[in-house]
Amino acid sequence: MIKKGMRRQIVLHYILVVFVALLLVEVIFLLAIRTYYYDSVYNKITTQIGISENFYKFTFSNEGSPVHFQKLLEYFDMDNTELEILTLNGDILTGSTPFQPDRTITTSDVSEAVGGSIGRWVGRQAGTNESVMAVSKMLHINGRDSFIVRYLTSMERINSDLLNLTLVSIGIGAAVMAIVMLFSFGLANSIVKPLNNITAVSAQMAKGRFTTRIKGDYKYEIGDLATTLNYMADEIIRSNQIKDDFISSISHELRTPLTSIKGWSETLISGGYDPEETKLGMGIISKESDRLIGLVEEILDFSKLQQNEMKLSIALIDIKVVLQETILNVWAKAEKKRIHLLLECEGTIYIKGDANRLKQVFLNLVDNAVKFSPEDSSIVLSTHRLSKEEMAVIVRDSGIGISEAHLSRVRDRFFQVDALNGGTGLGLAISQQIVELHHGKLELDSELGKGTQVTVILPLTEEQPPVAAEGGNGPELL
Repeated sequence: MIKKGMRRQIVLHYILVVFVALLLVEVIFLLAIRTYYYDSVYNKITTQIGISENFYKFTFSNEGSPVHFQKLLEYFDMDNTELEILTLNGDILTGSTPFQPDRTITTSDVSEAVGGSIGRWVGRQAGTNESVMAVSKMLHINGRDSFIVRYLTSMERINSDLLNLTLVSIGIGAAVMAIVMLFSFGLANSIVKPLNNITAVSAQMAKGRFTTRIKGDYKYEIGDLATTLNYMADEIIRSNQIKDDFISSISHELRTPLTSIKGWSETLISGGYDPEETKLGMGIISKESDRLIGLVEEILDFSKLQQNEMKLSIALIDIKVVLQETILNVWAKAEKKRIHLLLECEGTIYIKGDANRLKQVFLNLVDNAVKFSPEDSSIVLSTHRLSKEEMAVIVRDSGIGISEAHLSRVRDRFFQVDALNGGTGLGLAISQQIVELHHGKLELDSELGKGTQVTVILPLTEEQPPVAAEGGNGPELL
């Protein structure tokens, strides 16, 4: 007995479908054969009756007599068939059998013959319980006297042949079902064995053994499932590695400012320093505190984005103003490396968005450009109208660039091209998600050793800012 499971279900369903189909075919076949045999007997008898009728009409034209009936019996008797002459009431006048029972024939073939058609009846012969077929037809004499010619033949031999044919068909059907069962086991195993293998490997993965892989050249949907699970394991390993690298990196990032803050705090507490040294120490503490706050805020922003909890304060903004503020914020850092920040704008461009969040995006992009650009180079921020519906902000530098291997992963969370430069590896991932919240796109184009170009595509709006009242002193956008 097959234990419960998918193998059992496949085998049972496959056998059931084939069994029903085979049963229908055999039933239809046997019914067709039976009909053919029975109709053959019936057609042969009706042909004989037709010949008998014509012979009688042309040979004996006066009246029916026992002599005439006897000649009819002699001429048109059939092998293994009994010929009877009946009255319209079903009484037997004479027959080919020497001993005729003294009874009235009441089977349906007689009543059909009296009605004017050729009657046919299949059933059991009274007394012998033998399976027989009776065919009857009424004959007229001079349009007045009438009698019934009735042929009665045994169907036992035909039924025996049909029974043998049925047994042969059942045997063939059983052989076919046995072959089908063997094939169904093979079919079930071809499906269940790979699934059992995949299930076993999945159980190992669930226990944290992500180096385990599904082996085997599986096809179609099972092959897709195996490939997907292997890919999932690879991605989990990669994500775990990135997470470990992030934890290591963020630990270093947090330890450095904390060490500076703790060191200068202890130094200042000890006292005995002049105002200039005290001012220097407090400045370092303030700078490192700001750095810590920036790291924590970046992690919090990423957490909000992952949980879809970041809310945007949408308003009509001039993108040029946002870029000007961005340049002002990174100007001091760029000056230390003698990097020139250039802004190229095609006039005023209005979009609907969150000014602070978009400023966060551009600050991250320009800060990265400054970080990875050589001294005495330039970083260009430019805006372009792509169509009536879209505009683009391009940040282009001539820095170290990004290799093709890293370019596809640089927007992944926690990924850092150069871990020695610090950072959490979240900046670009956060920037992309903020841009997507504005229904835009962030595209990267870089070549190692030649620089990087980042394009932020945002939807335009037809809405314009309200015109200030004449003589008013409203603020101006620079």
